[in-house]
Amino acid sequence: MSVSSFQTREEGHLSNTILQMHDITKTFPGVKALDQVNIEVTEGEIHAICGENGAGKSTLMNVLSGIHPYGSYEGDVIYQGKECHFKNIKDSEKLGIVIIHQELALVPYLSIAENMFIGNEQSSHGVVNWDMTNQKAEEHMAVVGLHENPRAMIKDIGMGKQQLVEIAKALAKNVKLLILDEPTSSLNESDAKNLLDLLISFKKDRGITSIMISHKLNEIAYCADKITVIRDGQSIETLDRAVDEITEERIIKGMVGREMTSRYPQREHNIGDIALEIKNWSVHHPEFRERKVVDNVSINVRKGEVVGIAGLIGAGRTELAMSVFGHAYGSSISGEVYIDGQLVHLNTIPKAISAGLAYVSEDRKGNGLITSNSIKHNLSLARPEFISEKGILDKDLETNLTGEYREMLGIKAPTVEQLVSNLSGGNQQKVLVGKWMFAQPDIMLMDEPTRGVDVGAKYEIYQIINDLVEQGKSILMISSELPEILGMCDRVYVMNESKIIAEMSSEEASQEAIMGCIMQDSKGEIGA
Repeated sequence: MSVSSFQTREEGHLSNTILQMHDITKTFPGVKALDQVNIEVTEGEIHAICGENGAGKSTLMNVLSGIHPYGSYEGDVIYQGKECHFKNIKDSEKLGIVIIHQELALVPYLSIAENMFIGNEQSSHGVVNWDMTNQKAEEHMAVVGLHENPRAMIKDIGMGKQQLVEIAKALAKNVKLLILDEPTSSLNESDAKNLLDLLISFKKDRGITSIMISHKLNEIAYCADKITVIRDGQSIETLDRAVDEITEERIIKGMVGREMTSRYPQREHNIGDIALEIKNWSVHHPEFRERKVVDNVSINVRKGEVVGIAGLIGAGRTELAMSVFGHAYGSSISGEVYIDGQLVHLNTIPKAISAGLAYVSEDRKGNGLITSNSIKHNLSLARPEFISEKGILDKDLETNLTGEYREMLGIKAPTVEQLVSNLSGGNQQKVLVGKWMFAQPDIMLMDEPTRGVDVGAKYEIYQIINDLVEQGKSILMISSELPEILGMCDRVYVMNESKIIAEMSSEEASQEAIMGCIMQDSKGEIGA
């Protein structure tokens, strides 16, 4: 997301303290996640919480919302002047505290209205009143600017609209304090700005207080009234827009304890022959088979090269990567794939892995990791033969090898026996990248590789990418963050409406050039 997209905004009037959290300490087995953290939130403000992955941001909000119940932590939660002992999330919701997690809690095969009132059913005499349910859903949807049929299934609307459903759902619970954990991580630039503007309007028009966790520092600088920085489980400082200059550089210094002079590490460029070539690739939707989601795409990636695919969400980038990776997505797939000049038929995922391909999914919990299992198991999952002999698992070898990857990737966990579900989102992302590094691929398809990752961890992942291409590996990177595409890629393909519409060298590529191609192509589609 470009900084230029967010300009200064009118300041709103702030009133009394609504929340105080004093000396919050929370310990998990082997890890002190929070160490006497303090935060104070003023009624009617947008208060951002920043910190590196594993700093304790989500844990702090889980304490506030009752997910970590009273008695499982030390310290005091004071809301609207009263000390709170929340035993579960229902207790906090009764007082108007509503949390929206990064991984949205929506049921795909239920309607918008059904999702909005789960656990809060609109009923009379024990029978659900569907007319009332749909009517109230429409009222709340109108407030957040969601113009859909309340009877539409969640699976049939985009990620940006699903985020709006979660906010409308919070309104239906008479929210007073809205907590959002990485609310824009899956949104394109336009949808993200609309969401932030919605939070600002809630503050001004309804007096709703928001606490936002985000790694997108330009968004925080745009909308936050105050920013509390957490580092290594401790509250470091709180910046106030009224008295402090809030810039991305200033926030980063608080997060990592030092200034970062460059967001993107330099690398040696030694680009070789074509490693992966995709010709005339077309893919149809798996359910609506008449709909083409990838349309006659031809691209290539060379050895030692990072190639980016830029485009809006829904352009077909993920569908392209998943379909190439062993036909993991789509129907009626046609076209040709060449690896090192040889035609290959990768119609299953095991064949793709054996051919040296890896796919780092944008959906780490849905398609990438088994969060109920250990770091060790997840890291070795793609190539168990590397830690086996004659089909028998060598547990010592697995522990030693995966331990090396844990250290190399900087995964914050005491041992590789730690469950992935107990890791922060950014450390889970490192496990996902490590899983495919462990598989020793020659070509990595990386779909939003730094989604939900803080600026320090992003830099570490960029260094890993650089190390891989310096070894002669090939990277095809999909990212919705144009600065990331421009900072990391040697070439950029631009995708729109399921087609490749432009190819640019790193010298030619810019945010303006990429967005200009997309806008011009969209106008052409409309006029056609």
